[in-house]
Amino acid sequence: MKYVILGALSLSVLAACGPANESNKETDKAVADIKDSAFNPNYRDYLKTLSSDEFEGRAPASAGGEKTVSFIENNFREWGLKPYDQENDSYRQPVPLVKLMPYKVSSLNFDGESAPESMKYRTEMMAWTPRVVDEVKVENSDVVFVGYGIVAPEYDWNDYEGLDVEGKTVVMLVNDPGYATGDPELFNGNAMTYYGRWTYKFEEAARQGAEAAFVIHETGPAGYGWGVVAGGSPVRFDLKRENKNMDRSAIEGWITEESANALFATVGKNLEQMRELALSGEFKPQPLNIEASLTVQNKFEYLDTNNVIGYIEGSKYPEEHVIYMAHHDHLGTDPVREDDPIYNGAQDNASGTAALMAMAEQFAKGPQPERSIVFAAVGAEESGLLGSGWYASHPMLPLGKAVGGINMDVMNVYGPMKDMVVVGYGNSSMEDYLKRYVKAQDRYVAPEPTPEVGSFYRSDHFSLAKKGVPMLYAEGGNDHFEKGREWTEEQRAIFNRDAYHKPADEFDENWDLRGVQQDMSVFYSIGNELANSRDWPQWAPGNEFEAVRKATEDMRK
Repeated sequence: MKYVILGALSLSVLAACGPANESNKETDKAVADIKDSAFNPNYRDYLKTLSSDEFEGRAPASAGGEKTVSFIENNFREWGLKPYDQENDSYRQPVPLVKLMPYKVSSLNFDGESAPESMKYRTEMMAWTPRVVDEVKVENSDVVFVGYGIVAPEYDWNDYEGLDVEGKTVVMLVNDPGYATGDPELFNGNAMTYYGRWTYKFEEAARQGAEAAFVIHETGPAGYGWGVVAGGSPVRFDLKRENKNMDRSAIEGWITEESANALFATVGKNLEQMRELALSGEFKPQPLNIEASLTVQNKFEYLDTNNVIGYIEGSKYPEEHVIYMAHHDHLGTDPVREDDPIYNGAQDNASGTAALMAMAEQFAKGPQPERSIVFAAVGAEESGLLGSGWYASHPMLPLGKAVGGINMDVMNVYGPMKDMVVVGYGNSSMEDYLKRYVKAQDRYVAPEPTPEVGSFYRSDHFSLAKKGVPMLYAEGGNDHFEKGREWTEEQRAIFNRDAYHKPADEFDENWDLRGVQQDMSVFYSIGNELANSRDWPQWAPGNEFEAVRKATEDMRK
């Protein structure tokens, strides 16, 4: 059936918000009357517990991380969700990690008739190795400019065409051609595509056989300054693989704009001229007539964390399933900080994990859906979307039979909003369901304000999107019912400046959780409809994940 009756608590929110034809005054009053208990009265307690000092910042493979996993698992068990591992009655999906610690990185040195001076680590370039080895050396490797470093058949774009980069060092531009030109007909215009992400560029360079790969940093198209690249810890995490990541390039890294200009001067050009060349439509990779050398000395150790997965089995189509996802991890503690060593991660992402738990608790009350509903609290998101990446490669149910999914990462703690913002606006028909239920709350859907920074590719839904699953990532917006847009934008700016990935991201008793209740109601309604229908949401035509979804069509017949 196309439309289904909503759960009682979900209906309470919709009724409180009122239909769209009521006057604004009546609607504002109704929304102002929403209480924390409108969808799930336990949400506040889950949020407060997960972000407490007792959970020590929920770092992967830590005592606080173990408390987090146990807390979620125990509640899933109490509510009667089926466990991920039914044979052992366990909700835990082990996620094997490797921690990479480059402790000595040389300067990036060059040889050649017009070779530039060596580039210093952190100030002029950043480099590491993704390989699980003690040391890597790149010696006398030919340097080649490969434009944007993109191979995208659906856009008829191949920056590596006719080039063998085996053993070579490739240098490439950040983001994608659509951002650079603003042309809506080129890639996705100003909105970054998957091909604009630096993670993709390193993966493609490795597929092409490059020995080393460097992305040119520019604040605008990257979406952050050089300090973000070079100012943090060089420690990295990855999934444990049998081949020890030897299929990856030996060196990955970034160089500054100034460093790029020094490189391009070897062929009598600068960064702007090389960008124009990359966008010309007649681009061919450009050898820079120099050789690069660099050494990274590395330490590594193996760790284990866990995803926590429970599900409600469908009554008619148990393999077909809807997925709710949120990451339970954060940054742990910093023993060097004496004033406040705990990164509590209240908004990021105790708020989303608490919403996942509230959603699971509500669905567990019944009735049983026709399709299964999976609740995945994944780990190691802050380390590179690793928990969701592991689940995507080791799913509980076939992802070709995943109807669609909703990711919850940083919920709205500032009160009821007139808008709901979609990150990755226009990507899939999941938005059609969202728009209908948001409209029922006398609200509207808005696209994210900065699509060029590629936020859609920076949270856990991306791991499933790459497997073809249509994923929705939406957040409470900025247009506050009572205080307006300017006030909300100021609150978010304060959070980003003072609390994001800092110890100040702590639970606040004064938070107005009515906005979370609004959004949880919408997410519940979408999942409830999909779990009791024969609908199969799809990616928008031309989307980079459309082909993957189509390849699994036979599984859904």
